[in-house]
Amino acid sequence: MNCSKKTNQVNLHPRGLQKKSIGYMPGLDGLRALAVFAVIAYHLNLTWIPGGLLGVSLFFVLSGYLITGILLKQWELSGGIDLKDFWLRRARRLLPALFVMLAGVMSWVLLWAPERLAALKQEALAALFYTSNWYLIFHQVSYFESFGPPSPLGHLWSLAVEEQFYLFWPLLLVIGLRYCLQRKWIIGGTMALALTSAAAMAMIYIPGHDPSRVYYGTDTRAFALLVGAALAMVWPNWKMNAGLTGKKRLALDLGGSLGLLVVLLMIGTTDQYQPSLYQGGLLLYSVAAAGLVAALAHPASYLGRIFGWGPLRWVGECSYGIYLWHYPVIILTNPVVNTEGLNFPRTLWQIGVSIILAALSRYLIEEPIRYGRQKYLRRRRSNLKWWQRPLAPITKISLSILLMFLLLFVTLNGGMHISEKALAKSQVSQNLAQTADQEEIAATKGSKATDKKTDIQGNEITIIGDSLMINLEPVLQKRLPGIIIDAQLGRQMYQAPDLISRLEDEAKLRKIVMLELGTNGSFTEKQLRKTLDSLERAEEILLVNTRVPKPWEREVNETLTKVAESYSNIKLIDWHLLSSGHEEYFYPDGVHLTESGVQAYGEILLEALISDQMDRE
Repeated sequence: MNCSKKTNQVNLHPRGLQKKSIGYMPGLDGLRALAVFAVIAYHLNLTWIPGGLLGVSLFFVLSGYLITGILLKQWELSGGIDLKDFWLRRARRLLPALFVMLAGVMSWVLLWAPERLAALKQEALAALFYTSNWYLIFHQVSYFESFGPPSPLGHLWSLAVEEQFYLFWPLLLVIGLRYCLQRKWIIGGTMALALTSAAAMAMIYIPGHDPSRVYYGTDTRAFALLVGAALAMVWPNWKMNAGLTGKKRLALDLGGSLGLLVVLLMIGTTDQYQPSLYQGGLLLYSVAAAGLVAALAHPASYLGRIFGWGPLRWVGECSYGIYLWHYPVIILTNPVVNTEGLNFPRTLWQIGVSIILAALSRYLIEEPIRYGRQKYLRRRRSNLKWWQRPLAPITKISLSILLMFLLLFVTLNGGMHISEKALAKSQVSQNLAQTADQEEIAATKGSKATDKKTDIQGNEITIIGDSLMINLEPVLQKRLPGIIIDAQLGRQMYQAPDLISRLEDEAKLRKIVMLELGTNGSFTEKQLRKTLDSLERAEEILLVNTRVPKPWEREVNETLTKVAESYSNIKLIDWHLLSSGHEEYFYPDGVHLTESGVQAYGEILLEALISDQMDRE
């Protein structure tokens, strides 16, 4: 994400050594374009690219390859690695664009959504110090399952992983180069570290649970960067022969094409809740990506020429800025509640705005800061007035950090008070709505009940649910006295079998069972079948699907539909379809129900129970 065209031409010889550079590899910029578009598709919830999140792993492999190549080239030419120079160049490359994006997001939120400033304070500080991933882990913020408006800074976790790699990997590499006389031991050690990281991901991950810990962790994601690093050791770009012909060139492009095929297939068919992804799938993907990088990096590759196509290459050169800007643009311009799905015109202009902001950042901020000093020094320094002389990089970075801190603390301290008042007002409004809901339901239930002639009894029904069912309990208890409703905040499907066993022991499991689970996270088909099989004594089972403005909504609903079709005594209640187009049903988190939403949801469930009763009769 943070390597552009000039990265491939970076001067590797500090302080007067003969200047040599890694040749520019246009195909890798084209690959960055593919990676950033995959990530954008994922954040836009495009269902036909469920594995768009794998674009991040593609960036990781690229970064590992290029950064390690730069370090190895410097060691080969000078016998050492200037760590201070390396880290300063990384800071000059990454920080200016990040500061501008953070300033832009904070300014926008200050003007248009000041109640959100307080919540962004810690995330912005974590982003500033490249610790976003560990902040999200320790605060248990799920990338996939958190409710409420998503943070516009939630995507910066991946930059934190890369920056932590840039901090520690050069140190490890220097130690290896200094004390290991044979390069094969360094390569073996790098591969061992990669396998250890992948194994940690597989062991920590629990199928059916939120995968955010292994998704965010530097320890569990480092293998993609290390795979790229190992490739740089065995496939150094500066030693490649552009005159490769015949069978060797064919083999090169076939290997790269195979890697591309695996990359595209996994992007098009996998999603973040497939257990196989965390049990070796991401490692396989990284190896395939490394094969693709190897082909695109070679100057003789035909595939590299295709990926080096001008427009694709330009997008790749801007990919760091596009990555920085696209997520805030999407989050801050999406409607608070959206029950109608993808809005194509809005999607197009969101992408367009992201690219425009990235281009402005590149040409007005990033490149002048990175290369402006050299341009100035072409003129005789004695002819420059003091105010015309360029600032040293360390001065620019220090001033930028100071300005960023001022922006964060001044705006956020003011925003804190607004946020508290807004939250208090929201809580009061919610309580009033719930009171009004109960009063109106009590006043209207009698007349509605007479419209339905049925013998259904509450003492025949058990409902197991999460927080949505807590809101529905007064409605259903009033209409169906004696019904048993066991609802709990944050409940997930993997908890259901133990709960069902307890209800059965307490004689609270009736002949009709309704399951409303899936709001708080995904589950596997195996977990759902285990839950249903534990209800073997139930005569009828009703499954309620979900509406959650998160990418795992589709996974949950598809699993429920597929499994329901294989059981003769199961009926699916399509809450997702029946709530479509009804923004008025939901609070701003897009999940929990307003007064009208409670009434509508209650009527839908009652209709389903009555219909089920009539079908059985």
